[in-house]
Amino acid sequence: MDRSSRLKHSRVPIVGTLLLLVLLLALSAGLAEDALPADLALWPEKSGTDVHTDKKLEVDASNAGEGYVFCCITDATKHRLKLRVTKDKTALDYDLPQDGTPIVVPLQLGDGSYEIALYENVKGNKYSSGGKLTIKAKIAEPDRPFLYPNQYVDYELLTAAVQKSLEIARDGSLETPRAMYDAVVQFMSSEFTYDFVRAKTIKAAELPDIDGCYEKRSGICQDLSAVMACMLRVQGIPCRLMIGYADKFYHAWITAVVDGEEIFFDPTVAVCEGMNIKQYLVERYY
Repeated sequence: MDRSSRLKHSRVPIVGTLLLLVLLLALSAGLAEDALPADLALWPEKSGTDVHTDKKLEVDASNAGEGYVFCCITDATKHRLKLRVTKDKTALDYDLPQDGTPIVVPLQLGDGSYEIALYENVKGNKYSSGGKLTIKAKIAEPDRPFLYPNQYVDYELLTAAVQKSLEIARDGSLETPRAMYDAVVQFMSSEFTYDFVRAKTIKAAELPDIDGCYEKRSGICQDLSAVMACMLRVQGIPCRLMIGYADKFYHAWITAVVDGEEIFFDPTVAVCEGMNIKQYLVERYY
């Protein structure tokens, strides 16, 4: 075989490989488009362009303008950790992982200065200061913090509730945010139940369980509300997880902003036939 023939034959597998790569790229692009319609879901980024540290506390405020920061400790510890975020005399507390894993903390109280303080448990109920920082935020839009996951509404792309929401959004007949909101309300109201066992056994300060609630199609008020908030946020619909009192009981529900209108919805009432709440009192929201 002469040199020209060898070159001609050598191109066959190369061309075949290139065609295969093109095909795979096209397929992956199609899957991505199918998985994330209209690209409305927002995901937090730990960019590292504006990082602040004090003692054991680290805060990545690179995307404070989007309505969130990342917080973590600089060194792992065996002691329990508390994070307190204060703005204009309103204080919100979070549990911080002891292994240094960063958490997304929303800046849900609007523009201005946020004091972020770390406290480390030393003995019994005693805590020592582990660092304190002040972060200034000018948030792009008032509802921006309620379009991202955070510690209370915790989800990622492969979360089952997220995938279900994106499946609902792929329905060609749902052409408006209101139609998508109504579809999620219908799904929650018809598919979920209230978990009375979990209501009796849940520990104090336990966070909402989106995965467990979705898998069992059952949860308590904070689980049901977090699932719904998650499903709406990935469709580009701002949604607050509200915590406070319903009459005299500690409770959770949601408010969503649909086409500029704030809409109240209580998933627990929707799944509990005959339940009637006369008054809601907001304590905090995420």
